[in-house]
Amino acid sequence: MSIVHDLPDLAPADDIPPKFPAAPYASAATYFSAYGEEIARAASSVEGDAVAQAAAILLDAYTRGATVFSCGNGGSASIANHLQCDHTKNLAKSTDLCPRVMSLSVNVEVLTAIANDYTFADVFTHQLRSQSRPGDVLVAVSSSGRSANIVTALSWARDYGLRTISLTGFDGGEARTIAEVSIHVEGTNYGVIEDLHQAIMHALAQYIRQSRMTPAAISSSVF
Repeated sequence: MSIVHDLPDLAPADDIPPKFPAAPYASAATYFSAYGEEIARAASSVEGDAVAQAAAILLDAYTRGATVFSCGNGGSASIANHLQCDHTKNLAKSTDLCPRVMSLSVNVEVLTAIANDYTFADVFTHQLRSQSRPGDVLVAVSSSGRSANIVTALSWARDYGLRTISLTGFDGGEARTIAEVSIHVEGTNYGVIEDLHQAIMHALAQYIRQSRMTPAAISSSVF
């Protein structure tokens, strides 16, 4: 989940759905049912064209041998780390791909050193300066889209020739407009947004994997 100062303004807007939850629920069972309905509603808001564009960018990077970097804070950091796991390991199963993927959120020693000696807003950008090359890709995960280190990283990556993908929620913040491709979840609940960001990450990995497999390999494999 996001830290308090990163919470977006939940004032009503034309493109933001009603707050969830908006009232108490009598039981965990009824809340879970409503939560599932909210996930389905929010999932339907994701633009298929954006997912397709992101998949094309990632597949192009993987076939060129470029590096895909991911980053996020809090719960979004776990999604960025999980992206490294699934896109590195699973995409190589029964395919010709050998993806190069690195999460900028994974190394606590590096993160705290940069934050302590420079600024927390630079924890991802500093790593990109030393690790990335033009033509690489940055996938930035941020529910609010307003975290300073996410916005700074996307801006730097754009200016230095990296392709950029953002996964956002709420109103999307600056991350939604800065990224080359924004996969946006129209939601007002951190759990729902993070659940769908995780699902999007999985769907991208699995789609790319099956696109490089034979029909027989797909039918006999577990995804």
